[in-house]
Amino acid sequence: MAFQCPGKNSWPELVGTNGEDAAEQIEKENTNVDAIVVREGTGVPEDFRCNRVWVWVNSYGIVTQAPQIG
Repeated sequence: MAFQCPGKNSWPELVGTNGEDAAEQIEKENTNVDAIVVREGTGVPEDFRCNRVWVWVNSYGIVTQAPQIG
């Protein structure tokens, strides 16, 4: 589904970086999305949305998986 969304839709290069910095970079590269930093294990809505990117971080605030639209 992500291929239907406008702009960049995946940021694998941000794995291992600071989550807040990653969210800022994502929103700069695709102004159509809101990047939301979420700690691993937190429940989130499972509906697909072109204007949302979950930025999954560990307890140190480091991105643990490639952020992508969804």
